[in-house]
Amino acid sequence: MKSIRTKLKLNNKQKTMMAQHAGYSRWCYNWGLSLWNAAYKDGYKPNARKLREVFTNHTKPLYPWMKNLSSRVYQYAFPSECFPTGCYANANIHLGETFKRFFSCGMLPYGMLRKRKQGLGKHPRFKKKGQHDSFPTECYANTIDNCGKPIKLNGWNHKLPFIGIVRTYEPIEVATQKITISKQAGSWYLSLAFEFTPTSTPKTTEVVGVDLGVKTLATLSTGVVFPGAKSYRSFEDKLSRLQYLHRNKIIGSANWRAAQLKIAKLHRKIANIRLDTLHKLTTYLAKNHSVVAIEDLNISGMLANHKLAKSIADQGFYEFRRQLEYKTHWYGSELVVVDRFFPSSKTCSNCGHVQDLPLNVRTYDCPDCGISIDRV
Repeated sequence: MKSIRTKLKLNNKQKTMMAQHAGYSRWCYNWGLSLWNAAYKDGYKPNARKLREVFTNHTKPLYPWMKNLSSRVYQYAFPSECFPTGCYANANIHLGETFKRFFSCGMLPYGMLRKRKQGLGKHPRFKKKGQHDSFPTECYANTIDNCGKPIKLNGWNHKLPFIGIVRTYEPIEVATQKITISKQAGSWYLSLAFEFTPTSTPKTTEVVGVDLGVKTLATLSTGVVFPGAKSYRSFEDKLSRLQYLHRNKIIGSANWRAAQLKIAKLHRKIANIRLDTLHKLTTYLAKNHSVVAIEDLNISGMLANHKLAKSIADQGFYEFRRQLEYKTHWYGSELVVVDRFFPSSKTCSNCGHVQDLPLNVRTYDCPDCGISIDRV
């Protein structure tokens, strides 16, 4: 599977429609969670199908405005067994799926503890307006008989079920069964997953070693050096200024929301610059090298060093490895992870001599063969 996430070019009317559907999805989720919690307190054992039946037969007729929005929004919030589960894969907004993850974490004691620390598998919480606004649209038309007919995206303009024609900033030509519309920093994005066949590319180098660092993002064993984006460092002063102006606003006012939006847009810009640098580097490594060797870094332990935590986080080491893991599979190369306790920085690449080096020493001077190289 391969996923795409791209920005949508919308007019004001379309933005309003997106916001209405996101609010509809949030309303259904919060209604179902409230009823679910109340049923548990009364000693009942609810499920997603029962909630969907109650909503369809009793709650929805009380709110006429719901007739103007896509019915698939609430059907995603309360999935029914009569629909195939394939179209509901990876849909995190499902109330039933959320409780399923919550109960499954309790089956594994260690896994439960670890996932709870990461924020996964916790008891479902109510959604708030303006935070992770999203809603799904998928392959169904008006009847269950049309189930399985994919949505075809061809070119720049795309016709989505109930939403209508939307335009993207880049051409997309894929067919998928489910699309998720989400909002981030005032802009709306389209994300989807589709079947993808990995294709091996011709390789120019057999084996390459990659050394990640703070001064430079990556130094290859071939001598090629890739500087890091350091986007947070570049915009740190501007971000600090915007945050300073934001703290003096009245909470909830229009100026407060406008200041929040400026900060969110700058954070998105910083993250996009970092992602662009990492994508270009990982694609180059996976396409042109048969074997890519990296070190198994303890990222969480490195971030505990508060003197270097900002620089380490700004480089995106974890994201670098995550991208390499699936891109090497895409392009027919192999990823080798070297043991984190292997003394790579202390070993001479010419003769193999090992010596201790403090962190402030940036040049490796070998006493055996006399070579002097950059420590990276």
